[in-house]
Amino acid sequence: MAERADEYRSIWTWLRELEFRQGWCDAGGIRTRFAEAGDPAAPGVLLLHGTGGHWETFAPNLGPLAEHFHCVAVDMVGNGFSEKPDYDYEIPVYVRQLLAVLDHFGMDRTSVVGMSLGAWVAARLALDAPERVEKVVLMSPAGLVATASNMARIRAERTRAVNDPDWDSIKAMFDHLIADERNRIPDVIALRQAIYRLADTRETIDHLLILQDPDARERNLLSAEEWSSIKQPTLVVASGKDYSEYSNTARRVAALLPNSQLLEMPDVKHWPHFEDPDVFNPAALKFLRG
Repeated sequence: MAERADEYRSIWTWLRELEFRQGWCDAGGIRTRFAEAGDPAAPGVLLLHGTGGHWETFAPNLGPLAEHFHCVAVDMVGNGFSEKPDYDYEIPVYVRQLLAVLDHFGMDRTSVVGMSLGAWVAARLALDAPERVEKVVLMSPAGLVATASNMARIRAERTRAVNDPDWDSIKAMFDHLIADERNRIPDVIALRQAIYRLADTRETIDHLLILQDPDARERNLLSAEEWSSIKQPTLVVASGKDYSEYSNTARRVAALLPNSQLLEMPDVKHWPHFEDPDVFNPAALKFLRG
């Protein structure tokens, strides 16, 4: 969608003409927030955010994807406005929840679009339940390596923001997620601030950040052999201005996967689909419909 430089920016810029519904469902005992768009009879697409995220990160993508697919974007367990139970959220916990989401929506087989943590979960889902996964889109993927400095940065940033969720501390997180200041729109900052002000977010932030613990991360990583075992067609997005851990992982993963394509997006950071939907959406549609 072309926009004038002086146009007011909001997630409703993308959602205001889209027919969709938001709701909560029981996904394996987890009260799970979702957004659903598109014809339920169309092929399915499941959309998964990153650490601490929520479904609105896919606001620029739901409309174009829903023209061809039955789209479900969720707040994963412990994230967003979904339930935050009192135990650690390791990768198998997310996978169990998402298989229950697929069952709830009658999606026997679906493509999965994941960003960062969501890409890690999508890869594990493709390995653990290959009969349920048609294609995979991995953006800024985690799950191959564990860098102590990056884990420490994420833990410090998120803990500081939850302990002091003022506007400036929340906005500072987005400086690392989105390259162009104009794309750090107030809506997403306000949404994250509302989430971090929730009592259950403060109470469970250590459960959410368990994957920033070196031992926990190590036992959840996918080995090179496991990445090489993912047989589904996969589109991997490498963001040129992202932290090197993620851009390098994207290229390494693309090289390991036996049936992959690599999309280079040199001008974006950690949220390529949000920051440059004019590039991401056509590429994703071409891949998913191909």
